[in-house]
Amino acid sequence: MKTRLCCLTSALLGIILLSGCWSNEELPDLALVSAMGVDLEKDGRYTVTVQVINPGNVAGESTQGTGESASPPVSTFTESGWNLTEINRKISKKVSRHMYYAHTNLIVISEKLAQEKGILQVFEVLERDHEFRSSAKVVISYRSDAEDIMKTLSSIDKVPSDKIINTMKATEKAWGEHVSVSIRELIAKLVSSGEEPVVTTFHTTRNKGETLQSIQQTNPAGRLKAAGLAVFKDGRMVDMTTGETSKGIVWLLNKVKNTAVSVNWEGEKHAAVYDLMRQQTKVTADVEKGGDIRMKVDIAAEGNASEVKIPINLASPDVLNKMEQKVEETIKQSILSAVDKAQDLETDILGFGAVVHRTDPEAWKRWKKEWDERYFPDVQVDVSVDVFIRRTGLRNEPFHRN
Repeated sequence: MKTRLCCLTSALLGIILLSGCWSNEELPDLALVSAMGVDLEKDGRYTVTVQVINPGNVAGESTQGTGESASPPVSTFTESGWNLTEINRKISKKVSRHMYYAHTNLIVISEKLAQEKGILQVFEVLERDHEFRSSAKVVISYRSDAEDIMKTLSSIDKVPSDKIINTMKATEKAWGEHVSVSIRELIAKLVSSGEEPVVTTFHTTRNKGETLQSIQQTNPAGRLKAAGLAVFKDGRMVDMTTGETSKGIVWLLNKVKNTAVSVNWEGEKHAAVYDLMRQQTKVTADVEKGGDIRMKVDIAAEGNASEVKIPINLASPDVLNKMEQKVEETIKQSILSAVDKAQDLETDILGFGAVVHRTDPEAWKRWKKEWDERYFPDVQVDVSVDVFIRRTGLRNEPFHRN
């Protein structure tokens, strides 16, 4: 009896384990898509470019005796059509393997598509597809077609999509002017009320970075570079911000990790630099009985005095206090610049509506349908910045003196 039971158990386990492999596909049969770019043609059709990994070249295989790869680390395939599903099927005419999107980590949307048609339809399709990872990052191609971004090779990161993602991570961490946004995060803001998305934009030099020769030099002909932040309203790109305005947006979203703040000093421009190490941004709402809305932004920042181009003594508490005040004012101006831009565009990319919703749900029910156009532009914003200089480096006085 025990023997029969053991045999039956073994048979059942075998059936369960084997059934999990009924739809398996071997790696040599798959075309691993690392990135996908979507453009809009003049006649309204989509053009999709997929970036497919060449496994041998990514792994480091090279031609004998040269040390150089025989072919690029990726290949690109482009097709056009009226819908993305159709295009995906048409691309199979050019690829000898099954297109596999489970490892796709980047989606590039052209500026033209984002502005004219919007991005809602594209991401509605991607969210339905079980193969697409919702953690894949999204960028907008600025003054470039998404196809050009797909075809530009990188000299440091072998796979171009990795170059874009790593650049976003690096600049988000070190400069504070860009944000890394996933499909999941983007869709959440597109379908919710009270907050519109911003997406990092990238630019490339057209037709200069498509060959291996372009990256086999110290100064590559084609470069992929982060440009600014695309501002969205109702699923369409309505503007792009750069510089201090972009930084102000990132401050208000509480996504600044590190950055450098340059300040003027007694007539000398960019006389000193504050190196931010950590910060915390808190946004609260005060909904008054008369219907007036006042947002309160509190920022606590800590960092170091990293560069001084004027003869001042950083060992002096008065000097440090003055520098802290100047940094506070510079950060405040960046934030107010971001608020002005968002209110002028009538799009709440700052998430003020979401804060009001949490503060007074009943009031939000009355306001949410007209929030962007009627209420958000008139919101009053009070900004309080508290900066602390933790260290001044190994030297308190600069080499140069009056």
